[in-house]
Amino acid sequence: MPDADPRLDPGRWAAASFRPRGAPPTAAPRPRRGFWRRLGGCCGCCGCCRRGTEDWEPPPGEVPGHRRPQPLRPGQLAPRGLVVGSAADRVAHHTSEFACPRLVVRRGQPFHLRILLPRPFDPADDDLCVELTLGPNPQVAKGTHVLIPLGENSATGWTAEEEEREEGVERPGGPALNLCLTAPPNAPIGRYRLSIKTRTGAGEYAAPFDDANDFFLLFNPWCPDDHVYMEKTSDLNEYVLNETGRIFYGTEDQIAERAWNYGQFDAGVLEACLYILDRRGMPHSARGDPVMVSRVVSAMVNSLDDNGVLVGNWTGDYAQGTNPSAWAGSVDILRSYHGAGAPVRYGQCWVFAGVMTTVLRCLGFPTRTVTNYNSAHDTDVSLTTDIYFDENMRPLERLNTDSVWNFHVWNDCWMKRPDLPDGYDGWQVVDATPQETSSGLFCCGPCSVTAVKNGEVFLKYDTPFVFAEVNSDKVYWQRQPNGAFAVVHVEEGAIGRRISTLGAGSSARLDITYQYKHPEGSEEERRAVSTATSHGSRPRSQGTPSSGEVTVTVGAGPAVAGAELELRAVARNEGVEPRTLRLRLALCAVRYTGISGSPFRQEQHRRAVPPGQEETVTMTVAYSEYGPHVGDQDALKLTVAGAVEETGQVVAKELRVRLLAPELTLTLLAPAVVGEETPVQVVFQNPLPDALSGATLRMEGSGISCPKALQLGSVGAGQTVRLRQAVVPLRPGRRRLVAVLESPRLGPVHGALQFDVAPAPAGSAGSPPRRPRRARRRAAPPAGSTGG
Repeated sequence: MPDADPRLDPGRWAAASFRPRGAPPTAAPRPRRGFWRRLGGCCGCCGCCRRGTEDWEPPPGEVPGHRRPQPLRPGQLAPRGLVVGSAADRVAHHTSEFACPRLVVRRGQPFHLRILLPRPFDPADDDLCVELTLGPNPQVAKGTHVLIPLGENSATGWTAEEEEREEGVERPGGPALNLCLTAPPNAPIGRYRLSIKTRTGAGEYAAPFDDANDFFLLFNPWCPDDHVYMEKTSDLNEYVLNETGRIFYGTEDQIAERAWNYGQFDAGVLEACLYILDRRGMPHSARGDPVMVSRVVSAMVNSLDDNGVLVGNWTGDYAQGTNPSAWAGSVDILRSYHGAGAPVRYGQCWVFAGVMTTVLRCLGFPTRTVTNYNSAHDTDVSLTTDIYFDENMRPLERLNTDSVWNFHVWNDCWMKRPDLPDGYDGWQVVDATPQETSSGLFCCGPCSVTAVKNGEVFLKYDTPFVFAEVNSDKVYWQRQPNGAFAVVHVEEGAIGRRISTLGAGSSARLDITYQYKHPEGSEEERRAVSTATSHGSRPRSQGTPSSGEVTVTVGAGPAVAGAELELRAVARNEGVEPRTLRLRLALCAVRYTGISGSPFRQEQHRRAVPPGQEETVTMTVAYSEYGPHVGDQDALKLTVAGAVEETGQVVAKELRVRLLAPELTLTLLAPAVVGEETPVQVVFQNPLPDALSGATLRMEGSGISCPKALQLGSVGAGQTVRLRQAVVPLRPGRRRLVAVLESPRLGPVHGALQFDVAPAPAGSAGSPPRRPRRARRRAAPPAGSTGG
């Protein structure tokens, strides 16, 4: 009988020796011979010391990875040093951008190890074993203590093969042995320690472990045998190697974008990503399984349960930390968490998703940042979004626990799913924003996008929650005279709109709604909804959307922060008889999470609508009326509800309007060279009719050292501010600088600048870059600014 998949139990860690479907059984281990060698000593002539990895195991009492130097006896072969990897390895493994002094390689692919020796290696008389350890308590049985005899396979699948020698060619540096090491495609990822053991007629010599020889092993999406392999490798330039991106936000009718610096290759980021796994206590032997690693990361990027990376805050009070809108990227967040060991304050969904993208791309997962507009938050597992009204069609906010977020940002990562039936490989949803618990923890996923599309909510992990986010029906309930509630309107297609990500190989927004759901209203889409709701907490038969002679649509004119706003509701009579419509309009501020404030403007209208004609109701709102209610991430929500007097038909619609803010303009003022200060001009204009105070400018860029956050002071109404900041490029090539201006009175203001960085001049290569000077702080109005 085949081995049971240990991952079928969601409460248990996967064993590192998990065998994928269809893989041949592991060969039985050879008899242990190390006991006899240690009992009688090595004679150097019988060959008993050359019979498998068991004979290379450390003596009792030695902790693998923490060996002390031992005295060298005459005739023993002690390496003079090790050269782990090469520049060619970094290029071949797509890790050359990592700003890390140690080698970074990917599993399932060979890399080089050069062993410097005092004399030439003689295969007839000498034996050699490469020893690797992972984690604080390495064990051979768990695959975290690896012994690789030269020319043989280790029990864990690692190999060490000698490179072909070129006759008559001697490399500089004296005698050496050149090896190719290859990790199996399912090896645990992490920081490995490396040492060498040799054996001659004079006995065994075990070299001490040296931190300088450590290397990092990552997932390999370029390796066909790795579970994160992506067949279309050209897309990996975006989903693994791209260090910057754009995150979409706003509303479905007003899609906005902000630049984000992922910075997965910047100094300290890889160490911080592995620290996240350590902090959660994830067994090192389980770190070869992308399903479990992605699930742990989704739990650890938020701080609930386990003091993870980011503290979520949706209150609007950020005095104890950083406004989520102020972050320009992930690097400062991860470095701060790793350095202090404490959660960073604060984050919201796009910040959680941005950090998640950084961590997963850094570890080797193909990952994209995804925005879902009109994203439902189902709190009772009904798999519908329920909205309750009283007898007069006024919203009952105390009952409206389900919410519809203007937008919600999560991640997709690419992997095989051997823990699910065939057909569910590919993109998997992982969401680090703490909304609901999963197996007792605030995490979400990985959840197959294919399962979501087909409504197969019985497949793990967290498919019911993700399905409700993208494809639940919006159900309107009205309280009846007897106190019970009845369904008066069902709105299909309102949830999960214009699901967006950044397209691979382009800078354009890519609509991926079709990957998450069948075409709205199609037979396949209705079947998926029916399948899902049959497994919900309140199963219901498939109904038909509300219909009638009178339809209502809502819209808005240009919505610019600081300007007057015009809203409208248009009623159309499709029947042949005149109809009288009673409408109630309510306007309130709504956080992007769907939490509404109290209405600050309400109107009632009674309109006669002739057959085949329209009637328009207009609401004009001044900035002085809506300004005090709108925060930096808020929108305005217009709720229109009413009934037709003659037929009793109920109509209901919602409109969310985001107020547009200006962009920052960034200009490079001098050529950019590695290690040299480069001036950048930042221009901002205050669009409000009031002075703007408390504004902060932050900058971040991959391979760029940026100044600290800058307080702008007060910026007058309509005033234009010009600032000069100095940045220091750390790596050559094309770089992208991201800037964010955050203010309590204005929505997030972003800007980005892409430029090419030249290598350091000859003679200065290898020298550390100069520390950037702190940017000059200027009180507003700064010198050189102009009023608008």
